[in-house]
Amino acid sequence: MQTIKLNNGVEMPIFGLGVFQVPDAAECETAVFEAIQAGYRLIDTAAAYQNEEAVGKGIQRSGVPREELFITTKLWIQDAGYESTKVAFEKSLQRLGLDYLDLYLIHQPYGDLYGSWRAMEELYKAGRIRAIGVSNFYPDRLMDFILHHEVVPAVNQIETHPYWQQEEAQQFLREHGIVLESWSPFAQDPTIFDNELLQSIAAKYQRSVAQIILRWLTQRGIVVIPKSVKKERIIENSQIFDFELAAEDLAAIKTLDTKKTTIFDHHNPALVKMISQAHFNI
Repeated sequence: MQTIKLNNGVEMPIFGLGVFQVPDAAECETAVFEAIQAGYRLIDTAAAYQNEEAVGKGIQRSGVPREELFITTKLWIQDAGYESTKVAFEKSLQRLGLDYLDLYLIHQPYGDLYGSWRAMEELYKAGRIRAIGVSNFYPDRLMDFILHHEVVPAVNQIETHPYWQQEEAQQFLREHGIVLESWSPFAQDPTIFDNELLQSIAAKYQRSVAQIILRWLTQRGIVVIPKSVKKERIIENSQIFDFELAAEDLAAIKTLDTKKTTIFDHHNPALVKMISQAHFNI
C-alpha cells in the first residue's frame, strides 16, 4: 500500500477504510475484516460513530500484526477538555482493544480545543499515539491553532470530493506540513456516479467512477477513506494504484469544483449549535 510521510516522519497509508454510518456491529466488524484481508492497512473510525468495539473485533479477527496497521479514531465534542480528553482516549483504546493509536484527531473545531490538544500532546510525547491531528478545521481556525501550540497537527481530515476540491486548503496545509485527508470522497451524493464527465473518464480507463474519484484524490497526495460494507466494493475501491490519470483528465475534473460543501457548512451557526449539542453514548 502506498504511504505518505507525516510531519513527524510517521508513514501513513494513503488509502484506507472509513466506517462512518456503519452502526451495525456485525456488519462493521466484517467490513473491517474484509478490508484488511483485501490489503487495507488504514482503518478510520471515531468515538461518535459508536462502532469502535466492532472495529477492534475486526482487527483482531484479521490476524494481521498490529504494527502493520494504521488505526485512527477521533475525540468528540462532549469530551473536549484536558482531563476529559485523557479519559475519552483510554475509553477508545479499550473499545478498540489496542495499546496505542496511530492517529488521534479532534473531530470537530468546537469546545475546549486547547485543553484537548494539551492532553493529546502529552499522550503523543508519552508514545501512546504515533501522530495527532484535527478534523473539519478551516485554514483560518487552523492557523490560530498552529500558532498557539507546540505540536503542529499532522493531519486535517476535511470534506473533499470532485464538487468541493479544496485546492486552496490543500495548498495552505502543504505550506504548514499538514496532510489533507478526505472524508466523504463521493460527496454523500449517489448521483455523482451518474456524472457524465466522470463516466466518460471511467470509460476511457475501463474503471468505475468510484475508482476514478479515488485515484484522482490519491494522485493529488490526499489520503482517502471510502466507506463500504460490501466485499466486492471494498476490493474494487482499493484497485486504483495500477493506473494514473492523465493531465487532461485531471484538468477536466477541476471543472466540477463548486468550491462549497454539499454536506455540512461549519460556518452555519444553527448547524454548529446542532452538532455541538449532539451527545453520544461513549
